[in-house]
Amino acid sequence: MSDENIPPGTQPSALPPLPEPKLSRKRDWLPSLIWLIPIVAAVVGLTLVVKILVERGPSITITFRTAEGLEAGKTKVKYKDVDIGQVQTITLSKDRSHVLANVQLSKEAESFTATDTRFWVVRPRVAASGVSGLGTLLSGAYIGADAGTSKDKKDDFTGLEVQPIVTSDASGKQYMLHATDIGSLDIGSPIYFRRIKVGQLAAYNLDEDGKGVTLRIFIDSPYDKFIGVNTRFWHASGFDMQINASGFKLRTQSLATVVLGGIAFQSPEDELGMKAKENTTFNLAADEETALKEPDGPSETVVMYFNQSLRGLTPGTTVDFRGVVLGEVKSVGIQYDAKQREFQMPVAVQIYPERLGRKYAEDDRKSTYTPKQRLEFMVNRGLRAQLRTGNLLTGQLYIALDFFPKAPPVKIDNSTSVLVVPTIPNSLDEIQSQIAEIARKLSKVPFDQIAADLQKTIGTMNRTLLNAEQLTKSLNNDVAPEIMAAMKDVRKTLDNADRTLSDNSPLQQDIRQTLQELTRSAASVRILTDYLERHPESLIRGKQEESNK
Repeated sequence: MSDENIPPGTQPSALPPLPEPKLSRKRDWLPSLIWLIPIVAAVVGLTLVVKILVERGPSITITFRTAEGLEAGKTKVKYKDVDIGQVQTITLSKDRSHVLANVQLSKEAESFTATDTRFWVVRPRVAASGVSGLGTLLSGAYIGADAGTSKDKKDDFTGLEVQPIVTSDASGKQYMLHATDIGSLDIGSPIYFRRIKVGQLAAYNLDEDGKGVTLRIFIDSPYDKFIGVNTRFWHASGFDMQINASGFKLRTQSLATVVLGGIAFQSPEDELGMKAKENTTFNLAADEETALKEPDGPSETVVMYFNQSLRGLTPGTTVDFRGVVLGEVKSVGIQYDAKQREFQMPVAVQIYPERLGRKYAEDDRKSTYTPKQRLEFMVNRGLRAQLRTGNLLTGQLYIALDFFPKAPPVKIDNSTSVLVVPTIPNSLDEIQSQIAEIARKLSKVPFDQIAADLQKTIGTMNRTLLNAEQLTKSLNNDVAPEIMAAMKDVRKTLDNADRTLSDNSPLQQDIRQTLQELTRSAASVRILTDYLERHPESLIRGKQEESNK
């Protein structure tokens, strides 16, 4: 026993001995019931944490230009209106050019980490394809998703600014169209086949060289089976109006294409050819007529020099041969000829020989003559180019090729590398030249001298008229009374002649008697003549008396 347990003032020897300690078995420890509550809570919490960790999907980051409509902890990520995740945080990028939305996906949405998955913010939008996202006016914006099919995964995505027209679950095929410009088309513009909507424009972008645009279209199934290698596409936007000898024609696919634009397609004579593969590229024509016409084949560039005004002739103007369009004008220029010391107006024209017919094209390919030799042969036969008026209201011109046998001969310059077609003035220019020549001749006429002579002639005529007037007065005063007296004498003479020649006049009676005597004398002469014919001997012997029998 230590000294620490001895009371103060007491000697150690005076203390009674301590009893021996008794050893007993320690009883079992049982926890108190109060500890059950935190233990159960800990177990439940641990279970929830394990469940969350087990059911928790991947975390991804989506980049957007703006966080308009997004809210951390509230904005959902949906696929076909099913929640597959939620926005956790929204932060600004270091360069402040975009925002980063951290999204926690559910375990079932793990496939949405494929590299070709697309995300976009669904907001109320008014576009050419229509109005979308109206439901978000009440529920708020959310992030839409389109599941990818790639096996590669990633956790960083760039969000789309607009909702894609074609999603991965859509049934159909995509094709490419190439055009010089997009016209009135926009994403979502309809595509028609026989005036039935069968697809829409999915996307477009400018070519790298800036000389055209490439459009991606989507054709719904089963209409994609009508796309063949011979299929032709054209702009169906607005109105296609034609005025010709057959009358007035107006073509349009639907009222929507007039405002929003559209595309139509068809195969010439319904011959599709082989079925086109997906992503096949086609040309987009400006109109139906251009799209369905026969292929032009190879072209040849020729030059025509005109010695007249080219006002009204523009690039794209048609060049025809007796009404058949052979090509178009590519450029109109001007150049100075130092030898002739005058300006020339060269016009470059692109000609398609196959438009003259397949027979001509085949003979052209099989011919052993060069293009210059063939052109020289046709020029010697009278081939010329002539400017003609295509529209009297607008003054638009066009170039007509034809044969003029009476045209003066022209020698082809073989030293140049381009084909040159000689030209001839048109009828209107000839009329203008003739009018100008007539005007020059009229300007040489001495109108002043003619006017002076005319004045003299008029003075002479005035004097002649005065003399005639005086003569008329003299006739009225002197000659007229004598003429009246002579007329009276003539009347008297006519009256006497009338009385003499009347039926009851003595002269008429004497004439009648004389005529009667003449008649009887003629009868006697006739009797005598007949007797002498029967008895010519009576001229000698005399008339013999007839004997009585």
